[in-house]
Amino acid sequence: MELRPYQLEIARAVLESIEDQRGLTLSVEIARQGGKNELSAHIGVLLLTMFMLRGGSAVKCSPTFKPQTVISMMRLKQRLDDFGFRGLWEAEMGYIIRLGAACQVFLSAEETSSVVGHTADILLEIDESQDVGKDKYTRDFRPMASSTNATTVHYGTPWDDSTLLEEVKLMNLELEKKDGLKRHFRFDWQEVARYNPAYRAFVDAERARLGADHPLFLSQYALLPVRNTGGFLSRAQIAMLQGTHDRQARRESESKVYVAGLDLAGEAEVTDEPGMMLRGRDAAVLTIAEVANRADDSAMDGTSIEVVEHYCWTGRKHPELYRELAHILKHTWRCSSVVADATGVGEGVASFLRTSLGGCVVPFKFTQSSKSALGFSLLAAVNSGRLKLYRADGSRDYLEMMFEFERARSVSRPNRTINFFVEPSAGHDDYLISLALCVEAAARLVPRRAEGIVRE
Repeated sequence: MELRPYQLEIARAVLESIEDQRGLTLSVEIARQGGKNELSAHIGVLLLTMFMLRGGSAVKCSPTFKPQTVISMMRLKQRLDDFGFRGLWEAEMGYIIRLGAACQVFLSAEETSSVVGHTADILLEIDESQDVGKDKYTRDFRPMASSTNATTVHYGTPWDDSTLLEEVKLMNLELEKKDGLKRHFRFDWQEVARYNPAYRAFVDAERARLGADHPLFLSQYALLPVRNTGGFLSRAQIAMLQGTHDRQARRESESKVYVAGLDLAGEAEVTDEPGMMLRGRDAAVLTIAEVANRADDSAMDGTSIEVVEHYCWTGRKHPELYRELAHILKHTWRCSSVVADATGVGEGVASFLRTSLGGCVVPFKFTQSSKSALGFSLLAAVNSGRLKLYRADGSRDYLEMMFEFERARSVSRPNRTINFFVEPSAGHDDYLISLALCVEAAARLVPRRAEGIVRE
């Protein structure tokens, strides 16, 4: 079987544990697209071959049945065909692959899945272990290996310090200190790139696009867990945002392209005095940016985003705000793309703007996953140097924006999602969210590129 040296090292450890009946629990971290699932499929072919006469079953679970479990089954079928077993293996019940008396069972680790009753007397594999619930694993899957003390392998990439994979990894590292037997295997993108120059080029481009400290790059390629809680933007990132261009009051040229992000607030009676800081009030904030091509940028999408103006309203009645927003977006700037908060009270305003301005207005519904994607995109734009603010002008808008950036926090969530916000006791995040929506508006002007989890 043609495997890379780091894959062979893991395969030998798994097979030795099975053959010697050690019943080890191993943890494996391989950088994304480094061959983790290919390794698992090769091990599956070998075990089915070894046990096809004496019998036995191996179990592999994934966080979801579709697409992850289905993809794993397809890969094993292909490898069985490659190694000469075409027409000899059989598929049963939609989730079992049998070769002679041995079988490989594929199960979903979703919380609602019913998996009790299966036995993993050869091997138990937990794919994407960082996304599998600890209680689900302990209650439903771990007992499958108990009757024969079967070997267990957890595959995945880090996320934060609360995941099942992280828990198993730390336990394995402690056991290694005691008996010297290696149980944890870690191969980051640089190790994978030693054997695949094309992979190195791809990851270099991803690092340029996302930034070396982007949560997805850290977890999926550098194999480093993200902070469970902390500042959303570091001082270095805030410094990277500082631009040298002037603030603008209106569109400068017919040839320039402008976009906008709108974060909306609820209606209220205006009680603030003119010029009063907004820290105690929720505000509607509109961010305007110029989007231009970057001739020197070959690693990313080739665009720069320069924030040129802010508008802020507190307590404004929505019928009044409709008209003012429509005039600003259509006549003052003639924006090519507008992403507007359409969650809760914002839905009516976003709908009105879309009716007035047409398809250039995209309503944005905030959910856990959509806000996380928004945060990842904002971080990528900051880290790559594509996003710049107008030069510091001492204005109320600029001071409030910097205040929010410095106090913004982030919290990691399961399934590689994050939340970013300003604690209510510290103020609001209106400028921060409006900026993120503006980056989303810019992204809709160019062909989209995936920024989420790439499943092998």
